[in-house]
Amino acid sequence: MRIRHWATLSVIAVLFAFCAYLAFPGTPGLPLEIAGRDLANLRFRQGLDLQGGLHVRFEARPAAGQELRDGDMEAVRQIIENRVNALGVAEPLIQVEGANRLIVELPGAENPDDAIRLFRQTGRLLILNTGSQFVPEGITLEPAPEQTVLTGRDLADARVGFDEFGAPRIEFDLRPDAADRFEAYTAAHIGEVLTITVDDVVVSSASIAAAIREQGVIRGSFTPEQARTVAIQLRYGALPVPLEVVENLTVRPTLGRASLEASLRAGVVGAVLVLIFMVVVYRLPGVVAAAALVVYACIVFAVFKLVPVTLTLSGLAGFILSVGVAVDANILIFERTREELRAGRVLRGAVESGFNRAWPSIRDSNISTLIICAVLFGLGSGGVRGFAITLAIGVVVSMFSAITVSRNLLRLAVSWPRLARPRLFGAGAAARAET
Repeated sequence: MRIRHWATLSVIAVLFAFCAYLAFPGTPGLPLEIAGRDLANLRFRQGLDLQGGLHVRFEARPAAGQELRDGDMEAVRQIIENRVNALGVAEPLIQVEGANRLIVELPGAENPDDAIRLFRQTGRLLILNTGSQFVPEGITLEPAPEQTVLTGRDLADARVGFDEFGAPRIEFDLRPDAADRFEAYTAAHIGEVLTITVDDVVVSSASIAAAIREQGVIRGSFTPEQARTVAIQLRYGALPVPLEVVENLTVRPTLGRASLEASLRAGVVGAVLVLIFMVVVYRLPGVVAAAALVVYACIVFAVFKLVPVTLTLSGLAGFILSVGVAVDANILIFERTREELRAGRVLRGAVESGFNRAWPSIRDSNISTLIICAVLFGLGSGGVRGFAITLAIGVVVSMFSAITVSRNLLRLAVSWPRLARPRLFGAGAAARAET
């Protein structure tokens, strides 16, 4: 073989070793960390149907005298999505249902009650001047318009901090125009009391000791989790309409895992039967297809971990379908190679011509599949998107596997005299091995 082919095989071997290292549990003594990610211990990200979690359906219920306006539900969806992302939940599903409902699914949610409180609370912040009156925490306060000094819209950011005694507090930054107003106001009202409310519930009340400009602090009887919840609500703004829970389900993974085990068994049995068929019908090329399929699976699993892709039952269905696509590409190649051998071409030329003739069909069919995946991802949601992503990744990797891995392995096979025999390719004795 030429040096270029050996170089390609070497690259494939290194890629296979790296992807196998990622796809399967890390090897002791071989840690690997890139960009702060521990690649040796990456885990597959599982969806709601596999690991369980929280499924909540909310309904928007405007206050008396108010109506739901166009765009309110989309604004609610965006704010809830931002709050969920701040929680670090993997691949949540957040979608509007009908005119006034919102569905939220959180795979692996550990504290469902806290999550629901975070979503349904409007998060409306008011900083009020209560004169000389300190208002106790937890009291519901209905403010008069003239009392309002600042609202949540004046905040640029909010985060959890800790005072000198280690007690949690909420630190916030003001927008430039609000900072100017707040500085002028606090400078003119030193000694008066500012009371901070979230959803009309008092969380802090303190006197003004000096002018305050760009930054402020909300102190109260917060636990770290409560402070984090309030900070997330303030950071991403108030909901334009209150939400009420109409359905709350804690999804357990029992059904998903049972289905997963059945799907995996079916996938393994199907793959073994297909590989046996390939070896019996195509002989040596069938063995090459089996080796290429192992490389293909390792690459796909490694990509699933690196991206990362959230695996659901529908996503696994997309992966299993892509295995069929990968095998189908090899069948096209091997059939074209057989046709060339029966036409009297020598073995090496038949292999090259078989790949060249099969490539346009493989390319066009896979591009069509990728277009369908793009449509499913763009117009679908939840499991439909998961199916589209895993299928698309599988299709792209299958093209690499068929055209690069299978091709170079067959080139290696025909370079060995003992393997360069047309009958090992199922072509019969009439075909020629070499000129």
